[in-house]
Amino acid sequence: MTTATDLETQPAPGPEAQPSAADLDARDPLRRYRDLFVGADDPALPAYLDGNSLGRPVKALAERYRRFVDDEWGGRLIRGWDETWLRKPFALGDRIGAATLGAAPGQTVVADSTTVSLYKLLRAALDARPGRHEIVIDRSNFPTDRYVVEGVAAETGSTVRWLEPDAAGGVTADDVRAVLGPETAVLVLSQVAYRSGHLADVPGITRLAHEHGALVLWDLCHSAGAVPIELDAWEVDLATGCTYKYLNGGPGSPAFVYVNRALLDGLRQPIQGWMGERTPFEMGQDYRPADGIRRFLSGTPPITGMIAIEAMLELIEEAGMPAIRAKSEALTAFAVRRIDEQLVPLGVELTSPRNPAARGSHVTIDHPAFPAMVPELWEQGVIPDFRRPTGIRLGFSPLSTSFAEVALGIGAIEERLQHS
Repeated sequence: MTTATDLETQPAPGPEAQPSAADLDARDPLRRYRDLFVGADDPALPAYLDGNSLGRPVKALAERYRRFVDDEWGGRLIRGWDETWLRKPFALGDRIGAATLGAAPGQTVVADSTTVSLYKLLRAALDARPGRHEIVIDRSNFPTDRYVVEGVAAETGSTVRWLEPDAAGGVTADDVRAVLGPETAVLVLSQVAYRSGHLADVPGITRLAHEHGALVLWDLCHSAGAVPIELDAWEVDLATGCTYKYLNGGPGSPAFVYVNRALLDGLRQPIQGWMGERTPFEMGQDYRPADGIRRFLSGTPPITGMIAIEAMLELIEEAGMPAIRAKSEALTAFAVRRIDEQLVPLGVELTSPRNPAARGSHVTIDHPAFPAMVPELWEQGVIPDFRRPTGIRLGFSPLSTSFAEVALGIGAIEERLQHS
């Protein structure tokens, strides 16, 4: 099994001993996967460092979509629903669960967006904790999480309890311990902080919440497909995440929803649509929630948005999450070393955890010149992400990102700072 130390995790004693990007790419046991993605060696796009926002498409997709249009959609038309499509949200959910979430079958389904899924799960969690009125969330969480929480609180008369984590870190067990109490109904937290990359202690925080009778809803958008997850083993209650980042489902591809089997039959989600009804094709007068994870469906499943996810899952299943995580840690460690050597002397601040094991698959750096610089970098085909007020986020998708891309991107930032 490949480990992060097989590539690079911590700086060596002297610069002469440090492996180059070319050395690391040559030694990378996952290097062959890079050739399976569209545009991976496009000279007009020499450094794509935003895979944590939108993953590259898998090359095999063009043929998959052609077959789908010609054979399934065009050839079978409405019959496709009975033949395969109605089962796809559950079959794909089970594959995502097995390959990336540590979830046994029957607990994960693919449907809707992350925002809609958060709303469904949060309302269901609140209803499952009658008499409790506090929702805990951190101010550094992704905007949609915070907006959903504030909206649900206004609808239900609940109180939002805000956590104030360190900006270069994220929510810790100590932060959570300080606010838990008899009024706590549910915590809404992200496994990987979207700005800093901080990796939360999911099992530890989940245990704390359970000790106080609360539920936890985990946002896995910035971790699924890049960080090993064990939802069942960690006794996680609820989770959701998008599929267009490390699962490479394409822009707007549907989210997944996970509900722990122990909770499934006791939860009732608030968006009652025909696909979540017990017998949808009877077109009955009254809504009766379906058994199992089906009850978290609402409308017609977005089948075309699931095809790209299937193609990426095949690669993840083949490579394995331990090797993917090792590559991720090596990429971020290499980036931090280059940042320290090339950018920190120019006034750049690393605003992510320094320990590779304590962060996800991206690092964030800050400098006052970055707001004006990012459009210039994009013009030259170096594509990082920007996060206000002054942050550049360097995101690495382990199967498609090379060490050479990381070196080139950091070098481009260095050059612009030197001439600014």
